[in-house]
Amino acid sequence: MKRYINCIHSLLALLFIGFALSACSDQDYTELDKGRDQLTITADQALSALQETNHASDAVTLNWTTGNNYGTGNRISYRLELAKAGTDFAQPYVAVDEQTQTYTWSANVENLNNIILDKMGGTVGTPIDIEARVTAIVSGAEETQTATTQFTVTPYEPVTSTLYIIGSAAPNGWSADNASEMTRTTNGLFTWEGKLNSGEIKFITTLGQFLPSYGRGDNGAPVLRTSDDQPDEKWTIDEAHDYKVTVDLLAATVSIEKTEGISPAFDQLFFVGNATGWSFEPMTQDVLDPFLFRMGRYFEQGVGGEFKFGTSMNSWENMYKATQANAPYTDQSMEFVSGFDPDNKWYLQDSETGKAYKICVDIRSGKERMMMKEFNPYEMIYLVGDATPNGWDLGNATPMTATKSPYVFTWTGQLNAGELKFSCDKQSDWYGAWFMPSAPDAEPKGTAEHALFINKSDETLKAQYLTVNVSDIDYKWKITSSGTYTITLDQLNETITISKN
Repeated sequence: MKRYINCIHSLLALLFIGFALSACSDQDYTELDKGRDQLTITADQALSALQETNHASDAVTLNWTTGNNYGTGNRISYRLELAKAGTDFAQPYVAVDEQTQTYTWSANVENLNNIILDKMGGTVGTPIDIEARVTAIVSGAEETQTATTQFTVTPYEPVTSTLYIIGSAAPNGWSADNASEMTRTTNGLFTWEGKLNSGEIKFITTLGQFLPSYGRGDNGAPVLRTSDDQPDEKWTIDEAHDYKVTVDLLAATVSIEKTEGISPAFDQLFFVGNATGWSFEPMTQDVLDPFLFRMGRYFEQGVGGEFKFGTSMNSWENMYKATQANAPYTDQSMEFVSGFDPDNKWYLQDSETGKAYKICVDIRSGKERMMMKEFNPYEMIYLVGDATPNGWDLGNATPMTATKSPYVFTWTGQLNAGELKFSCDKQSDWYGAWFMPSAPDAEPKGTAEHALFINKSDETLKAQYLTVNVSDIDYKWKITSSGTYTITLDQLNETITISKN
């Protein structure tokens, strides 16, 4: 008998727990009497005339009551729609889509402004009446309840989300296609750091287009220019130097400050992977842009596999790695990893080996890139300059001599006192591919030295330089005494030896 009573008690306890859990899970519906609760909605509007200077501030909050579930205890879900007043919600913006236990919705200034302009055909500077409708939907019931409220908003025209520097002082001159992109910090605020030459600058909003642009207005304030008929004043840079440029379009200010120059985090980089037997092969720091590191490498057939980049010989910490495992060599995404993990690497497939590649790594913080491209050697290299037998006659430039290696050329002959550089393609407009010294008027060292490779018509190569206009680079070796010279040029490793016999 006692055993029977205990069983009864256990069953009652289980039933009580079950009812309690049910009440807890649905307390929003069964514990509360929603048989008579009228659905209402109200608008708490903080701002009606929207301004981008307050883009993150609350603009409007909509609150609604629970409505009723007809005493069924069933769940209620809610749909919130916004529409231009008078349209009978023909094409509404759905802010809440049949969510349960949701009784409020809010939007900040920027989000509400975007909704008004993009979804409701609002006009900048013109007040627009907005209706908000909440619908309560009871699970299992055909009836629905609705409530509406209305508020008025005046939208604004957002400033551009992109900004670029162009001008005679800018790294890429007046080229709108290659303008230097500024970094957006928040709405209307842009910064850029790098070298500016003496000359003029202004700002464009869209790559490849000169309009709209921002020119210099009164007291140096940026003024939007949308037509060629409008004034086109610029900011003047008096001295070539490193600068930090800050443009605040909302505050209407432009700051151009000299800096001491920005140095890369590391002055050496190493290629390491399966192809090197996981030994560290040094790369070459670019003489025009110290944030770039380069190397040319031939990958033997079947010897590809994983690779990444070290910053210190034989150290597996502080490395630059891919952002995904087994990334293809065409994936430019790269990140700096101070510890050991994550340890993502690029992966060169066997089918991609038996070829030469040029690799360029950019270690700018926040803009890290790994750029790798198959390299097809030029069939001939030519001597050009008044130190060479055929002078500056590019069409009749002096050819070098091919070797067993498709990458290495040699030449022995008479050089006069004068200038010297090397053409790879004899492009008649002089905007082709060249090998030059690392600095203007450099005298040959007589031993192997770096040869600067520039292809002025290669958009891919030019895009690697974010702060340098390579089309303006025109360095030559200076031959100080005539005589017989022997020259060896390696176009894959970008080295040259010019020695007097």
